[in-house]
Amino acid sequence: MILNMYAVTFDSSVSKYIFTKAAGKINKNFYCGKLSCVKYEKVKEPELLGDDWVKIKTIYGGICGSDINLVFLNDTPELSPFVSDKFVMGHENIGIIVEKGANIKEFQIGDRVVADILLTCQTRNIPECKACNEGKTNQCSNFSKGGILTGMMLGTCKETGGSWGEYYIAHKSQLFKVPDKLKNEEAVLVDPLSSAIHPALVGYPEDTDKVLIIGMGIVGLLMVAFLRYAGCRADITVMARYPFQGELAKKYGADRVIYSSSQNLTEEIAEITKASIQKPIMGERYLLGGFDKIFDCVGSKKSISDSLRYAKTGATIVLTGLASNIDIDWTLIWFKEINLKGIYCYGSDIFKGEKIRTYKIGLDMLLSDKIDVLPLVTHIFKLSEYKKAIDVATSKGKEKSVKVLLKPD
Repeated sequence: MILNMYAVTFDSSVSKYIFTKAAGKINKNFYCGKLSCVKYEKVKEPELLGDDWVKIKTIYGGICGSDINLVFLNDTPELSPFVSDKFVMGHENIGIIVEKGANIKEFQIGDRVVADILLTCQTRNIPECKACNEGKTNQCSNFSKGGILTGMMLGTCKETGGSWGEYYIAHKSQLFKVPDKLKNEEAVLVDPLSSAIHPALVGYPEDTDKVLIIGMGIVGLLMVAFLRYAGCRADITVMARYPFQGELAKKYGADRVIYSSSQNLTEEIAEITKASIQKPIMGERYLLGGFDKIFDCVGSKKSISDSLRYAKTGATIVLTGLASNIDIDWTLIWFKEINLKGIYCYGSDIFKGEKIRTYKIGLDMLLSDKIDVLPLVTHIFKLSEYKKAIDVATSKGKEKSVKVLLKPD
């Protein structure tokens, strides 16, 4: 086998997993050490899987929170049936088509493209399941079936590769041509933007709603921006961790910023929502009254608990943050009759009365000139510098990082 491209790979073998998990508890540098699951190495370029596929030369691959979770082995094993045993990492992508199958007519070699990340029925050359037929490709029933090895998305599948490599492949159904007007640094954000658009539309607020968005990473910031782009007039409060995040949130349309570190956070929220504070015998205080809609863009024990505590009776909480195995007291769901909605990736959404691929909604927004997303791309590193890139991506307060990109050396 000819090893002809460099990539950052993840090896999920039991021996590497156990060693990395144990060593990482001693020193986090072991998570990217020589014997860890993650490695920068030479691998075989991915090959076309048929006439409906293209090979793409990577321009940029983004570092997503889910990639960070993977590197530091924080993921729950629940989704392990949908991940290859070894694969090239990276799903946020933009690249140039360098090879195409015989059935590719609408795209040409040299086209800049972004690829929808999900490997659904159509990419697997099998009849569409009910979800895929309805445009809910993020709920596909066949992520482990068909003519592709295990892997539900780009960057988890051995055969397709990922954007943390020099090349990856994609099915024609995944492809969107990047308009000439868009810069590479804008277009690469269409995946995190889509990850903000889908939950925003699922839980779209009424104009009279009081809204809380928890977490001002890339998805939270883009959610604020999209809601305002879509014409949402609701009162939006955001909960940020760092001042630079709060400044960006205000720029994109947040009405106010509160900080998770505030010693008077509950009092501040009670004042904003005109709610009353309740004090249980044990445990944290919560509100009667509160926000009508809460979007949790973090997914931690604290953020989910905060969502429950600060939600109004009958409120909707949309969980769009990273999934993990956490211990939560769910009492307030029953007591407040809260509607809890889980979100995974995206597919198609109803926007302005029309069902549209979420990627298309995102690209149209980027083309609109109504929002400047370039300030969100804060750092760019070479693939070989992936360790430094990960360190910067996980040091938001120190580095003021939002979106960190990797590019081939």
